[in-house]
Amino acid sequence: MECIFCAIAAHNKEAEIVFERNEVLVIKDIHPKAPIHLLVIPKKHIASADAICEEDRSLIAEVILVARDAAQNAGLGGYKLVLNVGREGGQIIDHLHLHVLGGWDRAPGAVAV
Repeated sequence: MECIFCAIAAHNKEAEIVFERNEVLVIKDIHPKAPIHLLVIPKKHIASADAICEEDRSLIAEVILVARDAAQNAGLGGYKLVLNVGREGGQIIDHLHLHVLGGWDRAPGAVAV
């Protein structure tokens, strides 16, 4: 079965890409859980945080730094970074991705989760 995030990274599947670097891209989540919900995705296929190996150390640092930059570019003064691991941890797509969630202060009555 084709990995949807690998297809997006290869530009074979459409997504709203908001930022891209050689090893990482950022897209808008199609099922947002916050007023601003971005996904930071390494282009290298890594199934989950459990599958990270030592050679991925700099790539994982890049994912976090890109998440920070994406949050700043979205005008977020505060935000959450969420990394779901495995089905029991809420991971739906078997490709490592970091959720950037924020913007609750922009939605009247909205509550952070």
